Amino acid sequence: MNILFICSKNKWRSRTAETIFKNNGQHVVRSAGTEASARIRVSQKDINWADKIYVMELKHEFKIRKNFTLNKSTKLEILGIPDDYPYMNPELIDILTTLLSHEFTTGY
Repeated sequence: MNILFICSKNKWRSRTAETIFKNNGQHVVRSAGTEASARIRVSQKDINWADKIYVMELKHEFKIRKNFTLNKSTKLEILGIPDDYPYMNPELIDILTTLLSHEFTTGY
């Protein structure tokens, strides 16, 4: 399964999620951001690639649905993680691993 994590600038939250889950042996993982200033800006190609998209906030879902066409089979889920945590913050890692324990088993 191809999983895409999305936040605003792809510097903290989605990038952390990609880092901790990318070598899980179960899924292929990428990350991107919705803003023009994002480290990696989400594209229609990314959306088409993804089987499942996790966005950090409701505003990200809104931007994805407004600006891109989702495949009917693509699942999109809001994680509800505010932009309060820097890259690889231990609390952010705990939140992500708790919220996504059903999706991933990690050795992180």
